[in-house]
Order: sequence, then structure tokens, then C-alpha cells
Amino acid sequence: MGIFDKGTAKTKQSFFQRLSRAVMGRSKVDDDVLDAIEEALVSSDMGVDTTLKVIDRLEERVEKDKYMSFDELVALLRDEISKLIDLDGTEEVVPFDFSHKPYVIMVVGVNGVGKTTTIGKLAAMLREQGKKVIVGAADTFRAAAVDQLQVWADRAGADIVRQNMGSDPASVAFDTVKAAVARGADVAIIDTAGRLHNRIDLMNELTKIRNVMRKVIPDAPHDVLLVLDGSTGQNAFQQAKEFSRATDVTSLAVTKLDGSAKGGVVIGIVDQFKIPIKFIGIGEGIDDLKVFDRQEFVTSLFTPEDLKK
Repeated sequence: MGIFDKGTAKTKQSFFQRLSRAVMGRSKVDDDVLDAIEEALVSSDMGVDTTLKVIDRLEERVEKDKYMSFDELVALLRDEISKLIDLDGTEEVVPFDFSHKPYVIMVVGVNGVGKTTTIGKLAAMLREQGKKVIVGAADTFRAAAVDQLQVWADRAGADIVRQNMGSDPASVAFDTVKAAVARGADVAIIDTAGRLHNRIDLMNELTKIRNVMRKVIPDAPHDVLLVLDGSTGQNAFQQAKEFSRATDVTSLAVTKLDGSAKGGVVIGIVDQFKIPIKFIGIGEGIDDLKVFDRQEFVTSLFTPEDLKK
């Protein structure tokens, strides 16, 4: 069982049930089959634009050979989607750049997507690699967020910088990167507020946090990681859109995929926003945050053998 199988199981089951019904008893790929594939992809929340792109490419390829087996059709689909989410032509996803020390990650996202939990799991992943990690509780508007981050930092064995409720988030970020330099930390992870009243508030807050960090480390942050809840489907698209407008998002973490049949959202977001996914959440455990491997993800999503048993 691959590491992504748990995260894609529900999406996969839903997709292949629809696809099987569409191709059952048919000897060739015709418009009805393509329509059924389109419906299945949209239902997985891949998004209309990305789905139409896949269907156009499939049409071109099946034009040459309309007579395809179910397995051949799935292999074709898998191939086209792999190409779609391969943004840079490299096989390997490099989640951290340790040429920077400390490597500073600013984590953004709305409340409820699993942002604080993701930070805790990231810290645990880095500690497993023997790295010294410090986290900054800059979501100072919610006591629960700071307390939750403290619990996760303790579990992961990471240091934490926190201030009183209502403190200036930029001040916490400044203290965190300053402490990271002073203590020789390898990585500093900054949590940010998940709820601000409008995009201008959000932009101003994130810009201020960036600016104060740069007083200590001129090129910080090295990564702006947007956390999205994969189970919310089209809402995740909207959040990606808003945060991309508010700040320079450089990577994504998609959580809660294991409980959802909307795994197609991963493909749609990468295609539409051209932002790479670095991490994927496939469960509640501290080890259930995985480095995203494009090929393995697509293979787990589009390998029908285990559904034929």
C-alpha cells in the first residue's frame, strides 16, 4: 500500500465507480464515455477549467485509437494528469532548502484548515531529520491557536516563541527569527492569523510580518506555505485565489484528503495557480503529513486494479 492510498481511497472509489458504469459494455471511446469521464473529474472537484483541459487532451489521443480497453483508457488519463501537475519537469519535490540557516517558513491559511496541526507535523518531520526547529505563535488573536501550537511544539520537541494574547503578530515573528539565529536553529516556522476581515487587512498583516523578519534575515521568509483543506473542494480554490492575491504564496500543503472524495482539487489547484504542493495530509497522526510526490499521488488515484477485486 502506497503512502497516498489512504488519502485518495474515497476519491478513487467514487471516480472508478462512475468510470466503470460509463465504459461497461462499450467497445470504443466515444462522446458518451468522454462525457462520463468529464463528469467524474468535475465530481472529484478538479475544477471545470482543468477538467476541460484533460478532456481536450484525451480527445486528441483517442482520435488515433478509439478502441481502447478500460486499463488503456485509465493509463492515458493517468499520463495526461501527471503532465498537468508537473510544473518544473523534475521528479523530486524538495520540501526544505537547508542552504538557508535558519530556513524560514511563513504559514498562512484560514482557520479550520489544519494550519496549526500542519505546523506541528512539519516540526515533527524536521526533528526526525535531526533539525533544530523553532516555531512562532504569531496567530495572537486566538488563545486556542497559541495553546494548540504549544502542545504540538512539545510533542515534536521544538522550541516555541509566544507572547500574550492580542500581541502584535509581527513582534512575535521578529522575536522568533531573532531567537532562531541566536539559538542556531535550522528552521523557523511562523504561524499567522487565519481570519482577518478583508483582503487589505490580510495583505497589510502579512506584509508587516515579512518586513520585520527581514530586519533580522534579509531574504526571509524563504517559503510562504498556504495550508488548504482538501475536503472543502471549491472553497479551497477560493482560498488559494485570495491568499495568492494577498501575498506571494510559494508552496501548498493540502490537508484532510483521507476523509474526502474530492482529491481532484489537488490537481486543479496546481494546474490553475501554478503553485507546487509540498505536503499532503492523509490522517490525524503526527506522521500523517507526507512530502508530496506527484507521480505516486497520480498513480494512487488512477490505478484501478484494487477496485476490480
